[in-house]
Amino acid sequence: MGKVILTGDRPTGKLHIGHYIGSLSRRVLLQNAGDYDHMLVFMADVQALTDNADNPEKVRQNIIEVALDYLAAGLDPEKCIIFVQSQIPELAELTTYLMNLVSVSRVQRNPTVKTEIKMRNFEANIPLGFFCYPVSQAADIALFKSTTVPVGDDQEPMIELTREIVRRFNNTYGEVLVEPNVLLPENQSARRLPGTDGKEKMSKSLGNCIYLSDSADEVWQKVRSMYTDPTHINLNDPGHVEGNAVFTYLDAFSTDADFAEFLPEYQNLDELKAHYTKGGLGDMKCKKFLNQVLNKFLEPMRQRRHEFEQDIPEIYNILKKGTEQAREIGAQTMDEVRRAMRIDYFNDSELIRQQAERFKAK
Repeated sequence: MGKVILTGDRPTGKLHIGHYIGSLSRRVLLQNAGDYDHMLVFMADVQALTDNADNPEKVRQNIIEVALDYLAAGLDPEKCIIFVQSQIPELAELTTYLMNLVSVSRVQRNPTVKTEIKMRNFEANIPLGFFCYPVSQAADIALFKSTTVPVGDDQEPMIELTREIVRRFNNTYGEVLVEPNVLLPENQSARRLPGTDGKEKMSKSLGNCIYLSDSADEVWQKVRSMYTDPTHINLNDPGHVEGNAVFTYLDAFSTDADFAEFLPEYQNLDELKAHYTKGGLGDMKCKKFLNQVLNKFLEPMRQRRHEFEQDIPEIYNILKKGTEQAREIGAQTMDEVRRAMRIDYFNDSELIRQQAERFKAK
């Protein structure tokens, strides 16, 4: 199949600017570069159900929200395949086979799994589906013979586990699956955007997100209450930009052109940081500038999202077509997998002939 890139999101809520910085913006660039034979972007609803099994409606409702965010951000169904994970039964089949090639202890040692188990308070009672999701993820990657998987630093152990499983499959049954390579973010600001409260992770469950679909008023309400520097009490106090969420966001989003348009007394972010660090610059002025920067950035996406919202049936049609394309690719891989595993009983004419001869000889 050549070069194949695979990436996706759990549909548990609308996407936020952390998603955009961390993955969406790069997906659009990769899509438009045209360097891959196939680019697949999927909604991992099966994985979302591993810790939302008692609330499937949450996942169901957010399929369309994520699809709208994808399209508003610039993903083009003419250039990439957008599909829904649960609608590809071949993924479940391959997951079952790959489970036989990895031990429970190996999954338990995965640091990403350990972190997520702790984060969800699953230490005492881990759902089996959640525990096995690394194997499901390996199947997602392997089914489409993905050569490249864009991930953050925290997901590298998951891809290494996928590589191990793929190697085990190929060593056991023959060279069928492809070991993927990791594509990490290009800069530090893209690796982790903190929440508006200054906490390390922007998370829907923590309520510290700015969503791609937020209105201008909603953005301002969130920016106005953002965490800055707790020691910067008075205007003339020296401030700290390290760990200051406002400046972390400005690192990620502001440009020199934004300064020329909204804050011309500074040429660039370095000058703003220098003034804040020296003292004499208030937090509110910085927040007002960040608000202008973010709303300038988000407004084109809001407009595109509004246009897509006018024809929701067509959005589902896009997902259906993309899922059919993905399933066609996956079906070809599964034909090879079954043949390699020697479980293609009804398509193996030589097996049938040999068995017929064996029983005739009795």
